[in-house]
This record gives sequence, C-alpha cells and structure tokens, in this order.
Amino acid sequence: MPARLSSPSHDGRINLEQQRKRAKELLQRLRSGTAPEQLALLGPASPRLADAQWLIARDLGFASWPKLKAHIDAIDFAARHPQFIADDEAATQHWRCGNDISHSLRLAGFTGAFQMLSDPLVMGPVRDVPTAPYRALRSDYISQAYGLELAEVQRKMDTEYADLARLDGCPSAVLWCEADAYDQLFLIRVLAGLAKPPQRLKLIEIDRMPGVERFIGIGQLAPDVLAWLWPQRRAVDGPMLQLAREAWAAYCAPSPLAWAQLAHRQDLALPLLAPALLRQLQELPGVDDGLSLSERLALQIINEFGEVPFGRVFAELMGKREPLPYLGDMMFHALLRPLIDSPTPLLIEAQAELDWPRRPLSLTPLGEQVLAGQANWLEQQAPERWVGGVPLLPGQGHWALGSDLWPVWRR
Repeated sequence: MPARLSSPSHDGRINLEQQRKRAKELLQRLRSGTAPEQLALLGPASPRLADAQWLIARDLGFASWPKLKAHIDAIDFAARHPQFIADDEAATQHWRCGNDISHSLRLAGFTGAFQMLSDPLVMGPVRDVPTAPYRALRSDYISQAYGLELAEVQRKMDTEYADLARLDGCPSAVLWCEADAYDQLFLIRVLAGLAKPPQRLKLIEIDRMPGVERFIGIGQLAPDVLAWLWPQRRAVDGPMLQLAREAWAAYCAPSPLAWAQLAHRQDLALPLLAPALLRQLQELPGVDDGLSLSERLALQIINEFGEVPFGRVFAELMGKREPLPYLGDMMFHALLRPLIDSPTPLLIEAQAELDWPRRPLSLTPLGEQVLAGQANWLEQQAPERWVGGVPLLPGQGHWALGSDLWPVWRR
C-alpha cells in the first residue's frame, strides 16, 4: 500500500491551503522520480499539478480534487454561517448516546435542548421486561461492572429514561448516531420505545468522515463539522420505526437467532444497523475458545506485546484492531476484569497500586491455551455474562458463534 501523502485529520477539518502546498510538493517528487508508488498510479504522460491534486484528494478519500474542495468549502461555509445552518428550534431535542457533542453543538450555534441516554446497551443483560424491572436490571449491572454507587446509577437511569419518555409526541427531535453497536443499539432502543413519534423526527448518522483516516465517532468532530452534518439529516419513517421495534425485540430475546437474521441482511431501512448487529453478535463466545471478539483481540494484543500496560492495550485495540470501535475506557476495563478476577484467570494484572491504565497485563498459561483454542474460557469457571438478552451461565448450555458468524447451541 502506498504511504500516506498527507496527515489525516482527526476532527474532520481539512485545510485547503495545506493540501495545495502538499500537491505542489508531491508534483516535484513525481517529476524527480522520488514518489514511485504514486507515479505508478498515473499514466505515461509527464505528471501535471492536476495529477498531484488528484492523488492528494484520493489519499483523503475523495474521487477528485474538485470534490475535496467542495467538501472543504461546505464546512467553511457552515463555520461562517452557523445560524443559517443550525436552524433548529429551541423546542428541538437533540438526542445522543452520551454527552460528547453537547458543548460542540452549542459552539456550532444549535439552540435546541441536548438530551442523552448513556445506558451502555452493548454490555450486560438487556431483557424485554417492564420499565421498573428493566431499570433495576440495568442499574444493578452498571453499578457492579463499573464500581459505581447504586443509588447514583439509579438516579441517573431514572432521569434519562424519564427524559426519553417525554420524546413521545414532542414537536421536533434529532438523533445523532454513528455506525458502531453502541450507537445503533441506542437508536433502536429510542425508536422502539416511542408510543407516539415526535411531530418531526430526524436522523443524522454517519459511518465515515472524509479526510479522517480512523473515524471513531461523532464526538471527535469539530463544531463546524457538526454544523456541516446538519443539512444531511433525514426523516425517520414508518419502515425505520418498524425495523427498530423488530431489532430491539430480537436483541432482548434469549435466543440470538432472530438477531442474527437481521445482522446478515443487506436491505434494512436503517442501513448502518446490520453491520453493527453483526459486530455485536461477535460478542457471543466463539465456539472453540469461548471468547468474545473484544476479549480475543485484547488477548492477542497482550500476547504480541508481552507484559503491557492496560491503557496501551486499549489504545491499540481502539486505534488499530477493533473493526467497529465502540468501547470507552471504563467499558474496556469492565470487560477485562472478569478475565483477571476469575478463580481461573486468563490475565495477570500487576502493580495494583497504580491507576488501572498503567497496570501491566500479561497472559496466564490458561490464557495462552484459550487464545490458542486449546481450552474454552466458558468451561473454566468463567463468570456469568450476558450479550443483550442472551445469558451465558457457568456450567450450562449456551449460545456460541461459529466461524461463519451464525449462532450455534453448545452444550
């Protein structure tokens, strides 16, 4: 693969003058023969500035230099005219699965109320039960997994779900989502729970950002990029609502079969949902090793690096290994704790006096065996775990995921 020609953006903003300068520098290298990989992409004619500009645009994810320039111009316009772009009303509710864009929306000129549902539906039991038992179930899990005071978790849970109930029939609402399982489960949870949709319900969702090499989520984008996204919102229609209800019921079910059927479809009304469901399906234990994909990737990193700090494992996972990043640092810590604290651990955590991101991790002999597929984690006194509504209980038959990414029952 040719080396990158330009420094990737992190927040979605691209400097046009910088790209022009890089194109001129690249042209000199093309003409001197010091950029052979890029030269091979061009025809036999002598390189022109337009060729170098095309290569720069291509490297940033655009089909042409004019399309790159149009994208930059659109974001610049959004930054210069925030009131024109952010034409939301004070009555508009902006919903997100966390508070990562709250401040940026204000800076971009949005005036509507910001609301969030931070319940991490990618982890712990998510069952189709009445409201009060559901909140209690989720509060208990979050309190235990994250080491938080139960009363505080319950208070936050009650507040957020009470706010969500007021979404019914409100004048205007916009949901901000990206492509990962955390966001897509938030999306179907919100839509499935609507008794009466808002009068105007819109959706902004993206799975990539031009010029951003490793797009993690909307929270990394600059305020003017959020303003640029605003005109791209689209109405939530009946098929989307019906799909959300179907997908939410499937995710909460004790069998993953209906969920898997949706995950393998390519014709869904919510186009980013199936890949997210498929990624979340891979949190079921593998048939051979009993590990979720997140656990397996973490163990692979530790095996490759040797003894390595907790935080570096997380950075490597999110920065390079995870195919559809969704974990926060506290979530990652909670995910690995059972592998450390089990009576038959897969990981050794050293220097407990340090903050957890600095504590070194290494594999136990059992961890090496499980990673190699020579032992199954769920047969080694692994603690109880849930993936959506699917229980994984010690010593009992359970659902697992085959190499073809379809669930199988394992006794």
